[in-house]
Amino acid sequence: MSVMHIPGHEHQGPREVSLQEIRDLMGNCQLCPLGATRTNLVFGVGNPHARVMFVGEGPGRNEDLQGEPFVGAAGHKLDALLGLAGLTREEIYIANVVKCRPPGNRNPKPDEIEACAPFLREQIRSIWPDVIVCLGNFASQFVLRTNKGVTSLRGQLYQTGHFVVCPTFHPAACIYHSDWQPLLEADLRMVGAWLAEHPAGVDATQGGAQ
Repeated sequence: MSVMHIPGHEHQGPREVSLQEIRDLMGNCQLCPLGATRTNLVFGVGNPHARVMFVGEGPGRNEDLQGEPFVGAAGHKLDALLGLAGLTREEIYIANVVKCRPPGNRNPKPDEIEACAPFLREQIRSIWPDVIVCLGNFASQFVLRTNKGVTSLRGQLYQTGHFVVCPTFHPAACIYHSDWQPLLEADLRMVGAWLAEHPAGVDATQGGAQ
């Protein structure tokens, strides 16, 4: 399976900082206006040593109420999709680009993403997954540092430093765009195939990354 290498995406290496330390650092975060309108900060949930990390956009209504990502309709959809990659919810970690719900589920604004970005970067470095699955435009553009939309990015894997990145559609978007569903499913099968070809403990970069 071909993986597109992205030059110049050097990585700093994993960091010996726990997810709990990062969460404690956020505290009652008020770095952007979303802190004033949220119910709960939605930090992330899952296996702190996950091989696969999913990154979404931002919490919705159910997530805001419960303080966990992907607990509403999109969460049920994600649970059903994980099996296509040979994964379970217990094996993965899920976080969002922004940790607080944008009012009315609007798109997060650039300054909100910028304020929250250091926390997601630290989460990625703490977990140090082999694969990052980016759900939707905001996650894909953040991780791959691109302005391209997920429609043109999806369908292949990208190597950025240590990480193999799979940009794909957000499960919630597939509720309204049913023709995207098979494409999301194909992308997750591709992740499953990569995991099968690269067992845990083997250097995922194969010496080819920057």
